[in-house]
Amino acid sequence: MKNLSGKIAFITGGASGIGFAIAEAVGKAGMKVMLAGVNQTNLDVAAERLREKQIAVARVACDVASRADVQRAALATIATFGKVHLVVNNAGVVVSGPIGDVREADWRWVVDVNLFGVIHGTEVFAPLLAQHGEGGHIVNVASMAGMMSGPGNEPYSATKYAVVAMSEGWRLQLAPKGIGVSVLCPAFVRTNISDSQRNRRPEERQVRDPGAVAVLKKLVEEGMAPEMLAARVIEAIEDDELYVFTHAELKPVLEARFSAILAAMDKAAKSPALADHLPQDLSAFGIPAGVRK
Repeated sequence: MKNLSGKIAFITGGASGIGFAIAEAVGKAGMKVMLAGVNQTNLDVAAERLREKQIAVARVACDVASRADVQRAALATIATFGKVHLVVNNAGVVVSGPIGDVREADWRWVVDVNLFGVIHGTEVFAPLLAQHGEGGHIVNVASMAGMMSGPGNEPYSATKYAVVAMSEGWRLQLAPKGIGVSVLCPAFVRTNISDSQRNRRPEERQVRDPGAVAVLKKLVEEGMAPEMLAARVIEAIEDDELYVFTHAELKPVLEARFSAILAAMDKAAKSPALADHLPQDLSAFGIPAGVRK
């Protein structure tokens, strides 16, 4: 999507942080914006802030963990603006803790929002982006935690790894329909992610390690300005990039991980236990012969 002007964006988690910054950036580029989120008051405030900047905006209450809610939000977007061209699946939450110390309810909450939220947003909106024939783009917000994982961060990382994998597959499926897919993988950005439990019912909230929360909050407060990230997202949409990174200083961390993966593949290639293995033809899955050697 080279020209954003006059087109329509739908953004989840749009009332603050990354979602709001992207809404403002695409709005200044001439897009009309539908903000989606779980807190109606925050949506109202965010929408008014955008209107003050002469951005055409509407808002809709939407819990991305509910496919029915996302479907209702999609219908509201079409009813308001007629069509949609850009979908930003941004809503996300975080829970962390030692193995065996994260409640099942917390696992399900993170999976419902971070994973199913992206599934619902993509599966509901992809047909709408395809039907008008004008092309479109989907930005799925993952994280650097979708490229590397640290101890205690498994619930969050598991969902973000999945968002990366899904985006890779969806990109291949949707490209013939004129729809681009990007997966955004930032490190720390100044958002409300460290306070993501604020939207849970009081009886569901639980902070087992206040010290870890305090460390996360400090890192987030010192993180990248969301406006800078939003400008990078517009670059990625216009250039149809798949992987969208914002913190290039972490390249050595990725190089170390990928080097370890490639070394493990080399070890498999030399393994006596696998000496009689005959490589399969995986071209039906889009994997070229060179990759199988």
